[in-house]
Amino acid sequence: MPSSQKLKVSIVGGSGYVGGELLRLLLFHPHVEVQQTTSASQTGRYVHTVHPNLRGVTTLQFVHPDVLAPTDLLFLALPHGEAARTIERYAALAERIVDCSADFRLRDPAVYARWYGSDHPAPGWLERFVYGLPERQRSSLANARYASGVGCNATAAILGLAPLADAGVLQEAIVDIKVGSSEAGAQPSASSHHPERSGVVRSYKPTGHRHQAEVIQALGSHFRLHFSVTSVELVRGVLATSHCLVNRPLTEKDIWQLYRSAYRNEPFIRLVKSSTGIHRYPEPSLLAGSNFCDIGFELDADTGRVVVMSALDNLMKGAAGSAVQSMNVMLGWDETAGLTFPGLHPS
Repeated sequence: MPSSQKLKVSIVGGSGYVGGELLRLLLFHPHVEVQQTTSASQTGRYVHTVHPNLRGVTTLQFVHPDVLAPTDLLFLALPHGEAARTIERYAALAERIVDCSADFRLRDPAVYARWYGSDHPAPGWLERFVYGLPERQRSSLANARYASGVGCNATAAILGLAPLADAGVLQEAIVDIKVGSSEAGAQPSASSHHPERSGVVRSYKPTGHRHQAEVIQALGSHFRLHFSVTSVELVRGVLATSHCLVNRPLTEKDIWQLYRSAYRNEPFIRLVKSSTGIHRYPEPSLLAGSNFCDIGFELDADTGRVVVMSALDNLMKGAAGSAVQSMNVMLGWDETAGLTFPGLHPS
């Protein structure tokens, strides 16, 4: 496709980790041309000075958000709350928007206020955004103008639990999530300082994590959900281990049938369950840079408990990857366009 026919896209907030991943994906996407990327703090600098993996790939420079030009589609990769406060301005600049923040994930303003501790700055916009997880919202995303971001922890939990929840067999789920340091973003903090972070297995949010609200919204409230998040010594990666109590006995064959039926046609879901080898269950390190979510399970024959493991790269399937996948669905393109990188081994 000639460059003149490509969709023009811009990234607002391009200096963060998610912005950098969006740039990496979009610069190699067959159907788009990156027009601008903004950063108030890095204005005028070449993008490769912030994202050194892009050295020699592009000559783009960061522009100030105030000089952002109209474009076909905007990706917003802004800190929490900023997209909601400025949505009218960005909607006037682009026909379509994919927002990578948490600002438009929850449809109900009351639910947003409960989980985020304040009223939503633009409640009228919530219903206009489609939750940007194609595996759950593909038909709604098709031809949509606005797609929200997804929570990385929520994505791992939703995709891991969905076949059991949709089948009506899930009674209770205790979701224990291990996360890497990049989930906290590019700005350093006391908890991300290397001497404080190195070697840790630190309980971060044993209860009340905001991503729990997304799981309830996506899968319903017909089962009890418990949600805990622990920081571990990874840079990229999420591993959700979900202890599932079911309302009727399941065999291993039953579980295989549920997951194969749910995901046989999903391009970015891989079922990982082997009887031998060190990689017989999902492992986040194998997914770095990829848009895959690997899902496996084990049945506890003594208790009937089903342990579901789901792994992904929090910056990809948990953020930028799902955003680009959503764009592909919105525009009617091949859903895998620009997203076929399989990950690394060893990473």
